[in-house]
Amino acid sequence: MRYFYLKRYLYSLLLPLSLLSGCSPFHSTPNHTANSSVSPKDFDAFTNDFFRSEVSSNTINLHFTLKNPETFGITDPPISLGNLSNEAISTAHAQLENTWEVLKKFDYDKLDPKQQLTYDIFSTYLDTERSACNLTLYDEPLKPSTGIQSQLPVLYEEYKFYDKDDIQDYLQLITLTDDYFSQIIDFERRKAEAGLFMSDFACDTIISQCEDFIANPEDHYLITTFCNKLDTLPFLTDSERETLKAQNEDLVNNHVLAAYKSLATALSQLMGNGQNDQGLCYFAKGRDYYEYLVRRNTGCAESVEEIASLIETNRLSDLATCDSLTKNDPSVWETCQTITLADIDPEATLHLLKSEMLSQFPPPPDTNFTVSYIDACMEKYMAPAFYITAPIDSYEDNAIFINAATDTTTMQYFTTLAHEGFPGHLYQTVMSYEAGLPPLRSILDFPGYVEGWATYVEMISYQYAGLEERAAQLLALNQSALLSLYASTDIGIHHLGWSFDDTLSFWSDYGITNSSILRHVYELIVEEPSHYLKYYVGYLKFLELKNAAKETYGSRYSDTAFHQAVLSIGPAPFEILESYLNDYYLPED
Repeated sequence: MRYFYLKRYLYSLLLPLSLLSGCSPFHSTPNHTANSSVSPKDFDAFTNDFFRSEVSSNTINLHFTLKNPETFGITDPPISLGNLSNEAISTAHAQLENTWEVLKKFDYDKLDPKQQLTYDIFSTYLDTERSACNLTLYDEPLKPSTGIQSQLPVLYEEYKFYDKDDIQDYLQLITLTDDYFSQIIDFERRKAEAGLFMSDFACDTIISQCEDFIANPEDHYLITTFCNKLDTLPFLTDSERETLKAQNEDLVNNHVLAAYKSLATALSQLMGNGQNDQGLCYFAKGRDYYEYLVRRNTGCAESVEEIASLIETNRLSDLATCDSLTKNDPSVWETCQTITLADIDPEATLHLLKSEMLSQFPPPPDTNFTVSYIDACMEKYMAPAFYITAPIDSYEDNAIFINAATDTTTMQYFTTLAHEGFPGHLYQTVMSYEAGLPPLRSILDFPGYVEGWATYVEMISYQYAGLEERAAQLLALNQSALLSLYASTDIGIHHLGWSFDDTLSFWSDYGITNSSILRHVYELIVEEPSHYLKYYVGYLKFLELKNAAKETYGSRYSDTAFHQAVLSIGPAPFEILESYLNDYYLPED
């Protein structure tokens, strides 16, 4: 639980109409309904129109996706945080079906290869979302780490002011917070009426989070950071700055903090309505919803049972290799347990990683990045670090946030920086943008690819820390095996119906018996189903792709060529990545 792709995640929650649900044919075996009157040019117009409509319907998404919306034909978009009303959701489902029907009208064989790739990805994406249209109330917008209430403040804090209009848009946007939270409250009430409300322990966590967020209104970070940003803007006069600062302070208190207070009050009143404090499978259609989440969040076409088998097989392989390493040299494990690093400077470490990775990865374009720290009131709820995606038309500047509560002397901190920065999320994002992906693809969410890539390169990054080779290998294998335990537990709880005692028993088989820690793990996985799968299963699928490329190309294989290929294809379901990999793989001479 290290990274949150904030923009894309909020897109799915703030716009339930946009990210709606199955399986598509690929370029080798097309099976599409053709209409000869629809040309390839029409396909580009269709996808661009869809992009403009979707991205402009939510101000957060628009601002974090495009620095200059007008260059994409977007002018005077409404200021909005989205809509969770029944009417909006019903309209979204109708729009989803309409988009699906329009897509099927294109003659697939007449599209060029790049359009066919977009078609396959978009078709799979829409079909997956269509499968969950009757499961809307199983969605949960309020989750401890990845919920709206925990991520929205970070996006408010990081909202960039390119000109005066951006400041006015922001101020208008935050006035909508209390209204949007009222929609969330209504949604939670509908969940309660349907017997689908969260457990008491989950509810209590969100209430505590809200209370912590509003604890210091006179010195709130959404006030202080706004002031700091204004002080750096050359296009404001001193008088304008003071007026805007006063306006923001008033709006934060009366709309943002008031919204969190109302949410905490409403959840306190709803406490006790939860009818299930275990996995999704204990709800009537919970297993169906979990299967949808697994497919959506891993990007895998395999069944949950097949994924569970894949996880177990790799765990046993990793542990066997660990056992072999330590039998040959028992001291290597003792060395790993005592490794500490000097207090790590995150910016210097990111520059080091950017340099060290070049032996295995293609060089990135010139980019800048800033490293900031999340506010103390959010530390216990947020990941050790996270990256916020840059706009597709201005990705020179990037932002990584650090949780100051994280121990900066551990290997985990080093590998977390690799996960978020180079060669992780920041690098993957700018490389995909450099590949010239169509705008539509910037709003399609494939967590298995995004988090799988970052986990995959995180494992490689142990090689860049200056460790002895066997120690680096053992630490990476151990981390992989540990993540596999979380992934198996996720499936165990939500698909197989594991109780807390079942979870204790499973972990004890691997020598982990601390019941208080495992209780926290159990509750977190109950609250955030499929969360760990996108990391670990995505990682395993990248390993599968790499092994397939090695087998195909033999002596012509190189890590750099493989990485260039998957980055150029960009975020997609893994079955599509596999299908297109050879088209993008360019062996080195």
